[in-house]
Formats: sequence, structure tokens, C-alpha cells
Amino acid sequence: MNPSFDPILLSQARLGIVTVLVTRPEATFSDLKEILGLTQGNLGIHLGKLAEAGYVAVRKEFVKRKPRTTARITERGRKAFLAHVDHLASVARQVNG
Repeated sequence: MNPSFDPILLSQARLGIVTVLVTRPEATFSDLKEILGLTQGNLGIHLGKLAEAGYVAVRKEFVKRKPRTTARITERGRKAFLAHVDHLASVARQVNG
């Protein structure tokens, strides 16, 4: 693997989460689960890894006595995503030569 790729974003699930979050201000846990087709446990683990890396901010609150988890991308996450995509595009240009 080329070290220029961000190891956090090499996971299909994490890349999917970040891709969703760059297109909207925030998304609920339920929205992400439905859009990406992930299980609750899988999504929770990947959101946790992204939060630990500082790529997403996760807010947990109660709305009408029901728990709601909301995620949004951070500036660090946005920069990491764009760098990852730029590197991928660079590799694609080299292949097309």
C-alpha cells in the first residue's frame, strides 16, 4: 500500500461515512446506517475510529426521550478526505498515462 493513502480512509465503511458527511452538514446514526447499509455495531465501531482520529464529531443527545446520535465531519476530516481523493486521482492519472 502506498503510504500516501490515509490508512483511516482505506476502510470502505469509513470512506463511505466521510463521503456522506462531506455532502451534508450532519447525519444521524440512523441515516448513515440506512444510506451505507451497515449494521448498528459495524457503524458504531467505524464512527468511533473516525472520531478517535478527529475526522468526525459525534453528538449524543435525547430528543423526546429517545437517544439520537449525530455525526458531522470536522475540518481535519474534510482535509484528510480531499487529500485521499487527490492522491487516488493522481494514481489514476498515472495509470492512464
